Formats: sequence, structure tokens, C-alpha cells
Amino acid sequence: MARAPRLAAGRARALGLPTRGTTNPNRLRRVDRWMAGTPRVADALRAAADPLVVDLGYGASPVTTVEMAQRLRAVRPDVRVLGLELDAERVAAGEAVADPPRLEFRRGGFELAGRRPVLLRAFNVLRQYTEEQAVQAWSTMTARLAPGGLLVEGTCDEIGRRNCWVTLSADGPLTFTLACLPADLETPGDLAERLPKTLIHRNVPGERVHALLSELDACWAAAAPFAPFGPRARWVEAVGALRERGWPVLDGRRRWRLGELTLPWESVAPAEAPAAGPGTP
Repeated sequence: MARAPRLAAGRARALGLPTRGTTNPNRLRRVDRWMAGTPRVADALRAAADPLVVDLGYGASPVTTVEMAQRLRAVRPDVRVLGLELDAERVAAGEAVADPPRLEFRRGGFELAGRRPVLLRAFNVLRQYTEEQAVQAWSTMTARLAPGGLLVEGTCDEIGRRNCWVTLSADGPLTFTLACLPADLETPGDLAERLPKTLIHRNVPGERVHALLSELDACWAAAAPFAPFGPRARWVEAVGALRERGWPVLDGRRRWRLGELTLPWESVAPAEAPAAGPGTP
């Protein structure tokens, strides 16, 4: 892949490539709900001396950034949210709905416009990069977090019914999460198309993420007797069966009922991590 362009922008060089920019209201509601309800993330936001949250690559419309700000105020009422985009027109669209200092928009990329947030959401940003470049982007972004800060990086479909993300600290990946509307699935393996860039090419025999999705599909099939109670009940039964088979499933039935499944990163980590290649951010 060609080297990412080096774009000058104000006090900090904006690193990265513009995304397609597509978005829809409520597209990221599942990841927002998870961030607000997961102790590791919520506690980091509550404990922060500066409750700054960055939404990187929000797209042509700032709607999902506005929604995230509203949802995170339930955790930290004085949260400040900064939306970053490379495209000047997208920044202008954000500025039209800004509410400084609680909600602001400016131009920036992986360098985070020189800011150090306690929480960084980067969704549907890395799909256009190579796996090696995505790993390097992780390093670039986590190095710019505030102490104790977290990065939530992932991918979802156009209307937010199928989501996969990784949560990272400055020390590296921590957890992997699947989140979905169970009624939208024929099998959990349908989520493979939304795996983050660091995993999407690893869904092959011999890789942990392939083993996870294969076993989850088997648990889903075994949970077919629960189908009359609805897809959500079937999902809960399948996740519970996955735990019984020895997978280190985190959280409990309350989160599973939301269509979630979270595991330690080690459960899905690539068998051999890629090295960062040339032309990375």
C-alpha cells in the first residue's frame, strides 16, 4: 500500500487517510452502551483528572459524536468530547453543532491533534489500511493517551447491528468484543465480516479468532431449542455454552442479553503478530 500522505494541519501534523465518511444515527449505540456500562472503561473516565474523550474519524456527519457525548455524560457529567476528522468540510459540519467546551470539532488524525484523551473511540477508521499499518496505528494512538487511558477500536455495519472491537491501553490490547442484534444473524459467524483489520484476515483454520467463531456457531446450533423464546435468549444460551466449553468469557448474562460477548485479547490474538511495515502512520 502506498505511503499515507503527510498532511500539515495547524500545530500538529494530521496523520492518516480520510475514511468514506458514511454514518447513520445510532450506528455506534452498541459500543457507546458498552463503554458506559463496562467498569474498566467507565472507571477510567470517572477517575480522570481531565475527562477528555476523542472520537476519531466520525465521518461526514457528526451525529455519532454528539450521541456519544450524550451517553457518556451519564458516567461523567463534565465529560468533554472532541471530534477529529481529516476533511475540512466534515470539521465544518461538526462545528455547526459544537457546544464548547463540552463538544468541539477540529482537524486531526492518529496524532489526535496533540491532545491526550482518557478515552479514544476510533470506529471504521482502519479498514482501508493493511494489517501491519493497523497495528502501527494502534501504537501511534495509544502512545498519545493520557495515563490510564483507553482506546476502543473497531468496525460495524452501516446501521450498527454487527460490531467487533478491541480495547487497548498503552501496554497493548486488553479485550475483544462482539456486539450484535441477535435477530440480525443466521449464525454468529456472520460477524466475521466486521472483524477489526488486525483480525479480519486471521479468520482461517489455525487462528484463535477462527476457533472462537467456529465454536460459537456450534454453541448457537446447540441452542436451537431456545429459538422459540427469541434470538436474544438463544444468544445468551450460546454464550453460556461457550463459557462452559472453557472459553474465558467475561461479564455475565445481563451483558449477554444485550447481544455482547467479551473475552481477553489473548483468546483471539493472531498466532503470529504482524510487524509494522513501511508507510505506517
